[in-house]
Amino acid sequence: MLGLLVSMLRPGDIVKVYKIDRFARSLLDLLAILERIEKAGATFQSLTEPIDTPTSAGRMMMHMLGAFAEFERGIIRERSIAGQRAARERGKHCGRPRGLDAAIESAMVKLYESGWYTLDSLALAFDCHPSSVKRAIYRVKKPGHSSLA
Repeated sequence: MLGLLVSMLRPGDIVKVYKIDRFARSLLDLLAILERIEKAGATFQSLTEPIDTPTSAGRMMMHMLGAFAEFERGIIRERSIAGQRAARERGKHCGRPRGLDAAIESAMVKLYESGWYTLDSLALAFDCHPSSVKRAIYRVKKPGHSSLA
């Protein structure tokens, strides 16, 4: 989406965002995006943070805000992971409930192991998404796989 935005920019355009921390995932991302905006001849403006990016002081403020936003996202992520870990240790399930019950998943695994069925054909037969079939099979065949987290 961002690539499309930048590709459509013309000299004199202004890219307006509500807040800088909602615009980029990291300081490096922010700086790369700002460089692409500048190369297109456009300018950047945050509606909630009065920063004048063409000036040296404005660019420094942009870097500082970007660094603090990245730091804040990191802290939030660490706290979220710690909270989920603590919940799992207390026996709580994090995330959505499974879409298929254990009996259906077991039947899918047996059919898949027969070699006659693909993930897509099982999804069609059981009226579910192929990702649901893959997760059911991975729970048996590849426990601990990243798609099961």
